[in-house]
Amino acid sequence: MALDKNQIAKRIAKEVKDGYYVNLGIGIPTLVANFVRNDISVEFQSENGVLGMGPFPFEGEEDADIINAGKQTITTLPGASFFDSAFSFGMIRSQKVDLTILGAMEVSEEGDIANWKIPGKMVKGMGGAMDLVASAENIIVAMMHVNKAGESKVLKKCTLPLTGVGCVKKIVTELAVLEVTPKGFKLLERAPGVSVEEIKNATEGTLLIEGDIPEMILD
Repeated sequence: MALDKNQIAKRIAKEVKDGYYVNLGIGIPTLVANFVRNDISVEFQSENGVLGMGPFPFEGEEDADIINAGKQTITTLPGASFFDSAFSFGMIRSQKVDLTILGAMEVSEEGDIANWKIPGKMVKGMGGAMDLVASAENIIVAMMHVNKAGESKVLKKCTLPLTGVGCVKKIVTELAVLEVTPKGFKLLERAPGVSVEEIKNATEGTLLIEGDIPEMILD
């Protein structure tokens, strides 16, 4: 059974370690904050100038003045701080962020990422993604394995304009957990009920399969 967006975020939350400073990109990554273990201390950073983001607010408890970079209303945890974008990008460029979680439209087997523009469609701009991929040493991508036409987004080469080159370390999709290696995408885990054959059929890039591939543990 393929995962939904919340389940992808739940699996990625397992990659977040105690003491991490984490930047969450727009889309599926913003959901990760809802699933981080309660027994660890994590600081979520948003490039619009927030450190100490909490889960999304319940309906009726939103504060329109407290938003993330995707303009979604958020909550803040005790000790949270607010600052201008220059200070925020100073944190990012000086590599103070331990883990960056981004959405993507395409990822290549060499770790290239395309996540900001589809030619011919209106776009507001690259936002903070260019700085994040240039500065972060640990980037995990949260995305769907195939597009709406059923075509792979896990490719030999990206076809869309690149955001960053050779920067992605790991990908979590509705079908699998993949590690980017010099030889291609190494299959680490498969979604519950999803076969290795299904993942192979959905992956255009080189897929490395070693031994029995375990199912993801979400709980």
